[in-house]
Amino acid sequence: MADLDPAENIKELSSTLASVESVLDLDAKRTEIEQLREQSADPELWEDPDNAQKVTRRLSYLESTVTKVNGIRQRLDDLGVLYELAEAEDDADTRAEADRELAALRKEVGDLEVRTLLNGPYDEREALVSINSQAGGVDAADWAQMLQRMYLRWAERHGYPTEIYETSYAEEAGIKSTSFAVKAPFAYGTLRGEHGTHRLVRISPFDNQNRRQTSFAGVDVVPVVEKSDHIEIDDTELRIDVYRSSGPGGQGVNTTDSAVRITHLPTGIVTSCQNERSQLQNRATAMSMLQAKLLERKRREEKAELDELRGDSVSSWGTQMRNYVLQPYQSVKDVRTGEESGNPTGVLDGDIDDFIDAEIRWMRGQEQGPE
Repeated sequence: MADLDPAENIKELSSTLASVESVLDLDAKRTEIEQLREQSADPELWEDPDNAQKVTRRLSYLESTVTKVNGIRQRLDDLGVLYELAEAEDDADTRAEADRELAALRKEVGDLEVRTLLNGPYDEREALVSINSQAGGVDAADWAQMLQRMYLRWAERHGYPTEIYETSYAEEAGIKSTSFAVKAPFAYGTLRGEHGTHRLVRISPFDNQNRRQTSFAGVDVVPVVEKSDHIEIDDTELRIDVYRSSGPGGQGVNTTDSAVRITHLPTGIVTSCQNERSQLQNRATAMSMLQAKLLERKRREEKAELDELRGDSVSSWGTQMRNYVLQPYQSVKDVRTGEESGNPTGVLDGDIDDFIDAEIRWMRGQEQGPE
């Protein structure tokens, strides 16, 4: 597109945006917005706070989507006028402003185009993210906490609500594990490519000889379960432990044994929740997390069977998926997509959209298989 004249650039972008508008079906979204506005105005809705929050989040998402697409369409129309003005007045500053707007619109239309690829069976769901420290000792625990911050900062940048369900702190520094929800439509479809092992290379801040250390942490992303999901769980297959919630350094958060840990014995899956003061609430949340993990396990098993029947040699997306190198050079690189950044500080502060977009395109190519 860069080699075309401005009018051709705008025409190409307009055509791409028209395709996005068609896939997003804005008319259907406007109809749903009206329905959700009626629901949110009904006082009885708020008798069920969880459902009320779900309705308002969905309404906010739809309104922002429609507003964003309409805004981009209007800016494309205005951009043509801006180029005409620059040409008529032979104004270099106006031309430079128009070029900057063209570049910005090219990126925003591209971002929208990526989002149209999120049409998997659970892509619309909210996401449950779990992080576990792996090889690397105290550095790995610190690395797991850095990853938790990265995702929470990413969600904050986008205005996505999050809720931390459980954090198990390591003895010296960092965390052993954590689980949190990203409560936004399409959070699962957006983040599911983050599943896998994340590798950090740096000078260890915990090594008095300043040696380079390689650390690993695992990220798991599953869709939040809904009432329509049917996951059969036999109570005899569960071990349920209660314990006292704790913070960094063993500091007590609650003074009662309200935290709950559930172990699914057949699979070894463990879920925990400690953010509520009520043991019953923590148990309900931990059970919901277990259902989500079993649902994703079932989905992955079905995909593996389908890949085997299809003769697909790539039955999974692999484990190691991204390298973060802070020493001896500065780089973050995805080993599957090839997406790379020379600004690890920005990435670790939540600037991961380019990696996520590349993942979504890559996963779609993997799922579609060879032509």
